Amino acid sequence: MIDATRYPHLSRIDSPADLRGFDEARLPAIAEELRAYLIESVGKSGGHFGAGLGVIELTTALHWLYDTPEDRIVWDVGHQCYPHKILTGRRDDIHTVKQAGGVAPFPKREESEFDTFGVGHSSTSISAALGMAIANARAGNDRKVVAVIGDGAMTAGMAYEALNHAGGMDPEPNLLVILNDNRMSISEAVGGMTRMLGRMTGSKTLNALREGGKKILGDKRSSGPARFVRRWEEHWKGMFVPSTLFEEMGFHYTGPIDGHDLPALLGAMKTLKTLKGPQLLHVITTKGKGYELAEGDQIGYHAVSPFDPSQGVVAKGGAKKPTYTDVFGDWLCDMAAADDRLLGITPAMREGSGLVRFSKEYPERYFDVAIAEQHAVTLAAGMAIEGSKPVVAIYSTFLQRGYDQLVHDVAIQKLDVLFAIDRGGVVGPDGATHAGNLDLSYLRCVPNMVVMAPADERECRQMLTTGFRHEGPAAVRYPRGSGTGIAAGDALDTLPIGKAEVRSRGTRIALLAFGAIVPAAEQVGAGLGLTVVNMRFVKPLDRALLLELAKTHDGFVTLEDNVVAGGAGSGVSELLHAEGIGLPVLHLGLPDSFQHHASREQLLAEAGLDAAGIRASLLQRWPGLDAVEGVRSAAG
Repeated sequence: MIDATRYPHLSRIDSPADLRGFDEARLPAIAEELRAYLIESVGKSGGHFGAGLGVIELTTALHWLYDTPEDRIVWDVGHQCYPHKILTGRRDDIHTVKQAGGVAPFPKREESEFDTFGVGHSSTSISAALGMAIANARAGNDRKVVAVIGDGAMTAGMAYEALNHAGGMDPEPNLLVILNDNRMSISEAVGGMTRMLGRMTGSKTLNALREGGKKILGDKRSSGPARFVRRWEEHWKGMFVPSTLFEEMGFHYTGPIDGHDLPALLGAMKTLKTLKGPQLLHVITTKGKGYELAEGDQIGYHAVSPFDPSQGVVAKGGAKKPTYTDVFGDWLCDMAAADDRLLGITPAMREGSGLVRFSKEYPERYFDVAIAEQHAVTLAAGMAIEGSKPVVAIYSTFLQRGYDQLVHDVAIQKLDVLFAIDRGGVVGPDGATHAGNLDLSYLRCVPNMVVMAPADERECRQMLTTGFRHEGPAAVRYPRGSGTGIAAGDALDTLPIGKAEVRSRGTRIALLAFGAIVPAAEQVGAGLGLTVVNMRFVKPLDRALLLELAKTHDGFVTLEDNVVAGGAGSGVSELLHAEGIGLPVLHLGLPDSFQHHASREQLLAEAGLDAAGIRASLLQRWPGLDAVEGVRSAAG
């Protein structure tokens, strides 16, 4: 429970209705308590940190001014939603964020009526809010709708599709878009939009003119002189910065204003609340505001493990196993040194995808395209046409956003693009929006693709080299975190495409394991005396080996860290069916449902993909298998 002596205001706020019971003069004190409580709670739980600190005043103002949940607030991405969750009934549970059964890390409609739109991927807020505004208008209600989008999310094309639609509608929709500009995404924001906003906020002359006009005319916008000055200001804005972009798209632009100046923020929002049509409020904030270490290291404090706020995040001592992301990052630099045709592409995930070292050692060959997955894939296609060897480093869940481009722009043209797909399979605490459960299904159905899944770190490096040297599109899909701990080595050797590896020869049943499930399969196979195969290739499958094993085994079990529907195991059944082989096949994989946030280990156990779950499924299907185990144990 919250300490009422330390948080005298916040302890009395169980919902936004309680917040609205306070006078406006108390809001700055409430905001300070909210900031301190966020620092304390995330220190205990870990989670997204800097983005929430940057919107404390904005969140307080929104829930005080608007009649939520009747009025709708749509948060983009949701990294910044922890203060919102604290003010909307989840204050005492926020320390459970990302834990099994705890508070979700992103807005989630099933969790609260205040979470108006479920989210986890960026740049959806304006589209969703516009849809709400249209539906509300048709229903004849005057519900207010607000979309809060960061400058990082504003780099994605989807945001401009929504702006273009909203600004060109007749009648005009009543919609407020708040552009939260902190010049950051997870990493530094990049691209032309970032430069434009930087010029806008950095224009001393424009800001001086604006502030001078306010002193003379106040906030009255309806008078003749005010309308004249408004047009004059638009003219001057066009000379100093291209901020008229938003107004040319049909939005009434206000700003930029200090997003940490609560009185100024409320003043602007009160005015905008009375206006009709599409509005855009541009606020300037600081990611990590109020916690000095987070302000100084905005990338490092984007998301944190539990830490002591009095000391800050302290690096854990001792050697740790390299993650698959580390393996990819080292391979990328080594391959770049060996082949100057290599170009690296990331859609705003330099740190997460392991490109930090590459970006420093090969800056001229490093391309961060911002949150633009579709563009990333087609950019790679263009590079490949001209003889370069692009590597697209991308999370499995984010590649879903570039799927059309993967099919139409890369695969149909058989272009030489390597997809290094991180966070494949069960991801864990970030929940369903970040899970990579679908990629084997959506990749294996694409003609011309080679699809690989490594069983360990060394194999991951070998597969990356194999895919890079293959002429045509290829994908290497690997999980979050560390593998078995085997050294990846420094060689740049390849694997024969479409060839599996028999890890152990046994009897009766063959376990056909893909990727990260191989170690668990080996453990079960050793106990029951079964054949275990590291399949390596999802596409093409090792046809010759499968036909050989089908002659000598009573059944197959396919195991994958992917949904069963249409996954790697489905490919095995399709092959057997095409050959007229009626061998029993048990498919083990992830369920036909969206798993909620928990640790990777918990989610695998929930899906029956840990060693105990796999063994139980086998014995249920073939009850006599454990008899062989008992005989062998007695003999030993």
